[in-house]
Amino acid sequence: MNPTPVHVAKQWTPENFMVYAAKGVALGTDWRAIKRAQIPATKELVSLIKQEEKRPDGTTLLPWARGRPMAWDVIVPDTYAEWHIDQTAREACSAANKAAANKIVKYVTLSVSHIFLPVAVETAGTWNQSAIEPIQEIGRRITAVTDDTRETVILFQRLSIALQRRNAVTFLATFDAV
Repeated sequence: MNPTPVHVAKQWTPENFMVYAAKGVALGTDWRAIKRAQIPATKELVSLIKQEEKRPDGTTLLPWARGRPMAWDVIVPDTYAEWHIDQTAREACSAANKAAANKIVKYVTLSVSHIFLPVAVETAGTWNQSAIEPIQEIGRRITAVTDDTRETVILFQRLSIALQRRNAVTFLATFDAV
């Protein structure tokens, strides 16, 4: 079965609403954390990849590591979507791993000038390893600014709670459709 990707869907269904809403919540929380860590960054820089319509969700304006800025793109695959359920029932994090791999392929040309980090978190809350590392680093940088050693834990809690809230809202929205 070749499902239509969520980003080109013509109708708003509870499933694709959930993915977009969860991504928006994750982006907002990530963005606030980056600003709190005093990392100069911008959202959706249009001219980052020339001659293509692709743009990551954000990029740092100064070098992140190895003299290159970081670019990131958030993806929140639905753990229970029909096209993921066979694999996610067998292997934890499989939808997030697949989504992260797809993002890496999508932004392969960006790896010349930037460190690209896909942030993939399933709607059930499973984090891809590539999502954990930049969030931990952002938490460390917030700690350097605030001197509060709990910042990384608090950041993960904020992201998890935001995802749970969005899941609850979308779940309740499915009752209106019935």
